[in-house]
Order: sequence, then structure tokens, then C-alpha cells
Amino acid sequence: MRKIFLLLILLGFFVQSQAQYSTRWKRYRYELVYGLGATNFLGELGGADKVGTNFIRDFEFSMTRPAITLGLRYKILEKLSTKVSLNYGVLRGDDRTTDETYRHNRNLNFYAHLVEFGGHIEYSVVREKIGHRYNLRRVRGLKGFKLNTYFFTGIAGFYFNPYGKHPVTGEWVALQPLGTEGQGMVGSREKYSRFQLAIPFGIGFKYGLNREWSIGLELGARKTFTDYIDDVSTTYYDNAKLAAVNPLAAEMADPSLGEVQGQAGANQQRGDPKDYDSYMFLTITVNYKLKTTRSGLPKFSLGGH
Repeated sequence: MRKIFLLLILLGFFVQSQAQYSTRWKRYRYELVYGLGATNFLGELGGADKVGTNFIRDFEFSMTRPAITLGLRYKILEKLSTKVSLNYGVLRGDDRTTDETYRHNRNLNFYAHLVEFGGHIEYSVVREKIGHRYNLRRVRGLKGFKLNTYFFTGIAGFYFNPYGKHPVTGEWVALQPLGTEGQGMVGSREKYSRFQLAIPFGIGFKYGLNREWSIGLELGARKTFTDYIDDVSTTYYDNAKLAAVNPLAAEMADPSLGEVQGQAGANQQRGDPKDYDSYMFLTITVNYKLKTTRSGLPKFSLGGH
């Protein structure tokens, strides 16, 4: 009888501890996210050394450029979170990085500052657990499983402004106002907007250092709804007509090397409008959990526990 009574007491303690654990995550629903990393462009310019490659198969490592991020995460449920973030990166592409004949001869290049604001929904496949406050030796019991793995998707808006290097002077020139493919000169080709939408998706990992701080790694791609991040999409416009209106536009539209005769003629292929541009972020993050107040709002205090 005494053993049964002892067993019931132990079972009660276990149930109580599990109940406390199951709601503990609600104390830290908000999380600040700071990140540094890299971005890479996936579009017409540069890429693989063959035709017909798209998205990740067209990845060119040398065009990787820096990126930063700032965000705020909120736990809706224990395994479901939402995050808003502001991201900045530089996108770059250059036909000189590929040995594919037609791309290399085209000889176009660009860079663009990219500013993105978006919202994600994150689902944790391996949820975040909080174990002992300190990882002390000889302390028995369940310790935190520190690696959190999650997938995410969402929607984002971004601004970009492509520049190309002048083939003679080497000066960087803003491309969108020029209409390098005849935009604004014929009714069927309007100038593209530098404000666009994208669908982010990817995977992330977080490793807890203690109850408040964690570090993470996040890899995300963006599928956009524009083919003009690099200012290249459809066909060449008649360069003589373009030069008559704006000589600089003609110079930036066709700096081809002359290795393929007739490639840059009017109505010849300049890009692939059937495949929209994409870009990627790889970010190392530092995350700080904010304690949730009784009113459900975050408590902005780095000194308290």
C-alpha cells in the first residue's frame, strides 16, 4: 500500500511538471532576430555553362553578395510561429562568368540593391524545448533538446533598382529609366515596376545557448513575379531606333562581343520571359527571446530573466 501511495505521488509530480512544461513556451512568445549572411541571384545573366538551366541549377557562387536582416518572431502555437522581417542584400549577375556561348557573347551585367519586407509562417518539425536553466553536471531530469528545425513560407514585397556597367567607360548606369528592350517606345512593352512581390520559402535551424539566446542558420529562396530584376527578359529592340531616341540606352542594351553573328539583331532572343527571376538568402542569425507580460505583450528588457 505504501509503494502504491509513493507511486501515485511520483506520478502526480510528473504530470504537474509536464503540464508546466507544456505551457512554458508561452512565457517567451516573442523573439528578436538579427542576421548577417549572403544573397545570390538566379536569373538570365551569368549562371551555368549550358542553356536551359533554371533556378538552383543556374547557381553561380562568385556572384554571392552580402545581406543583413532584422526581424520579430511570434509563437502562435508551440510548433507554429509567424515572423516579420526587413532584409537588405545586393544582387549581382554577369555574363562573363559563364562559358555558355550565347550568354557569354551577350556580355550583359548588373547589380541591384534589394530591400525586402515580408511575413513568414514557420512550422517546427523538431520543436524548441526548454530544459534546465543551467546545464549542470549531475543534475538529473529532462534537459532541453536545443536544435529547433523549421520550414517556412510567406509573402514579401521588395524594391530593386538595377544598374549595368557601361562597356566603354565602366560607369554604373541605372537601367530601368533607359528602356533597354524598347519599353515605353512601343505599346506592347511598358516599363517595369521596381516594386514587386515574392513568395519566400525555405528551412531554418536554431540552437539554444540558454533560455533567452540562440543562434541559427536559415536558407531561403524567393520566387518572384517579375523577370526584370536584371533588366533582361524578352528580345532585342532595334538598336538603331533605340540609338535615335537615346544613345546611352542603345549602348547599354547591346554590348555584345560579336562572337555570334546576328545574335543581337532586332527581335532576337535577349532573355527568357517564361522563367521569372529568383534570389536566395543564407543568413546566420542571433535570436533573443522577450518575456511575455501578463497582458500578452513583449517585455523589452535585456537585463531581467
